[in-house]
Amino acid sequence: MPALVRPGKERMFSGIIEEIGRVSRLDRDAEAVRLSVDASQILDGLKVGDSISVDGACLTVTEFDGCGFSVGLAPETLRRTTLGALEPGNPVNLERAVRPGDRLSGHYVQGHVDGTAVIVDRQFEGDSLLIWFEPSSSLLPYVVEKGYVAVDGISLTVASREATRFSVALVAYTREHVALAQKNVGGVVNLEVDVIAKYVESILEGRRTGAV
Repeated sequence: MPALVRPGKERMFSGIIEEIGRVSRLDRDAEAVRLSVDASQILDGLKVGDSISVDGACLTVTEFDGCGFSVGLAPETLRRTTLGALEPGNPVNLERAVRPGDRLSGHYVQGHVDGTAVIVDRQFEGDSLLIWFEPSSSLLPYVVEKGYVAVDGISLTVASREATRFSVALVAYTREHVALAQKNVGGVVNLEVDVIAKYVESILEGRRTGAV
């Protein structure tokens, strides 16, 4: 069962990206790592301690001003995500945590990144951009054709799945509103598989071992 990144408080996201931010700084001081992001729309109503999904990882806001915000990156977050490799100017997908009563337009996204995947192909099919990803062999069983997956925090439907890879389709509107469309073959993305698959596996494993 894949490990979960739990960098912030327990919050929920929908996978509907609100804004593409830009990395302004990535500061390393001994074991502490701080990521600063330039943003505008995401700052509305923001408070220190709030949770923001940055490329799919749930992170806690430690500082903010009129130009952007900062978050701390835990060692586990650095191990499991692409965030430690970010450079100034890189685009990142941003989403604030869902509030009680909000409409869930995507799917249940925890912001707990399970691992990464490499973009291995990009091709247009009519109006859609089909992107193929190759995740680790331990994550692929959780990817189900026509099921949900969060890629860099984006709620997407799996278009197809093969032996070692899977694809998603980005329509024109989505391409204009997410940073994923700017990544080329060889780029690395954060993946969060559908939590339902992980619960099912846990229950079945418990029954097999007699734990439940």
